Amino acid sequence: MEYLFIIHSIITQGVQIAIIGYSIVFLALVLLYYVFTFLAKGLLWQKKNKLKKENKALKLRDEDVTVSGEVSAAIAMAIFLSRDLHDNESDIITIKRVSKTYSPWNSKIYGMRYFQR
Repeated sequence: MEYLFIIHSIITQGVQIAIIGYSIVFLALVLLYYVFTFLAKGLLWQKKNKLKKENKALKLRDEDVTVSGEVSAAIAMAIFLSRDLHDNESDIITIKRVSKTYSPWNSKIYGMRYFQR
């Protein structure tokens, strides 16, 4: 009877940990969604204010200030291609068998020290 109580307590603790973990991840995703949404709106508001101070924008719409998806994709692709500067490897590994397998580097007798007293 005592074993059933232990198993039941382990299962309930596991369920509690799972629920708490899922809720933390879900809340973090919701928080990130709102952070990125308000960040975009804040940057748009800042850009509008900057243009208003320079008297370049009398009647601006949001579409005039924002960057389209195609332009963002082109910029992202250009950044990706400019960072791809490493050499292309052939992915071929060559292992050559050495005829002489003995090496004094791994010999234990050379590591011993003889002290004369």
